[in-house]
Amino acid sequence: MRLPTTLKSVLANIDAEAWLRFLIAILGLGLAFVAAILSTIARESGNVAATALFASTALLLAGAVGVITVPYLAKRVVSSRLRDALDFEITREGMAYLGVALIIGVAALNTTNNLLFIVLAAMLAAIIVSGFASAAVLRGLELEVSAPEIAFAGKPVTAHVLLRNSRRVIPAFSVRVLTELKSKKKKKTKWEWQKTEFVFPKKREWVRVPDYALRRTILQPPPPAIFDKPVYFTFVPPNSSAEAQVELEFTRRGRYTQDGFHLATRFPFSFLVKSRRVNLTRELLVYPALLESKEFLEMLPLITGEYVTLVRGRGSELYRIREHTPEDPARFVDWKASAKTGSLKVREFAREEDSRLRIVFDNALPGAVSSDAYEHAVSLAASLALRFTGEGLDVYYAAPRYNGSPHVYDFLAWLAVVEPLDEESILESLPSSSEYNLIITARKPENIPPGLWGNSHVIYMEQ
Repeated sequence: MRLPTTLKSVLANIDAEAWLRFLIAILGLGLAFVAAILSTIARESGNVAATALFASTALLLAGAVGVITVPYLAKRVVSSRLRDALDFEITREGMAYLGVALIIGVAALNTTNNLLFIVLAAMLAAIIVSGFASAAVLRGLELEVSAPEIAFAGKPVTAHVLLRNSRRVIPAFSVRVLTELKSKKKKKTKWEWQKTEFVFPKKREWVRVPDYALRRTILQPPPPAIFDKPVYFTFVPPNSSAEAQVELEFTRRGRYTQDGFHLATRFPFSFLVKSRRVNLTRELLVYPALLESKEFLEMLPLITGEYVTLVRGRGSELYRIREHTPEDPARFVDWKASAKTGSLKVREFAREEDSRLRIVFDNALPGAVSSDAYEHAVSLAASLALRFTGEGLDVYYAAPRYNGSPHVYDFLAWLAVVEPLDEESILESLPSSSEYNLIITARKPENIPPGLWGNSHVIYMEQ
């Protein structure tokens, strides 16, 4: 006899282990109930030994059922219900309201006044209604957060926060999007057991025995958060969404992370703050701040002029026609241009292999320069890379532990997280080629290889 297809699918979806544990729990609790009844009968008959035996058996059976089934079933809680779990936090208004309710309750008990009991019941009912209403507001809400892809320190960027109400009937009122609850702030230290040795006596060490000690460990602070201010939504109609633009500004370069958000509301009476965690992870790499100072703008023509001087050469392709100087050989005189203008003109030719611009960030040693000077050097490297790339120049990059990518945003990503390190200078390993090197370094002039002076412009970090 063949089973119907529907019955087969139902049987296939049955979790045999869960049902087995459920049946074991029912059987164990039934036996515990029988043992409890027998202990009651034995107590009434005056048999102390039987009473203790049956009572102990009932207690052990109930405990065994709890140990076997409760942890297993707790792990099988539906993930959506875990996401919808709500946190409660009483407000100052709620504390004051409870205080008034307590006073009215004491007065009602002392005076047995029915009116005071009615008022107390109404106040307690308001608390219950507030709890159900705020829970109904938060359930069914979906959150989407889009962080900007490119951000520079010191420049404001815009992020988008979208709150979607997927319910068909119930609207959402007074919802805040928070990054962290006040009651859920992470601890900076924690206590943990660490391995150690028991030595006796300490000076002669006659006895050495492995031991454990309870010590406080300082936790490493997490990366800074992307969002530091709450976003408030007054009203979200049913089956619709609301969007808010948040202006973000980061004071320092580096990696910023956001490992979750909270949807919170005080609706309707502000007695409680109910919140629901939303597991959204966002990461943002903030590039160094860009320089726009007068000093930086005055530096650009000097670097550009040196680079253009290096580019012109003695190849076959005409670079330009200019005025004759005493140092120019006669074979480069352009006689046609000289006849037209009435003055000697010479031809300049581009090199057969044009030189490329290479920005070199020679990382400083720890303590070699001040923190402000180092950050200024990082910002200078980022600003020069963006400026020359925007002008269409063929720019390459070199730095310690850099992967050599010619893309400017790969170099900016490296600059975003770079820190002073105790390592050898990259100037020693630079290849001797026709590139024009723009070197940013904290090394002294005598420590720079002589072969780099001919085609390099050196910028020193402030000591």
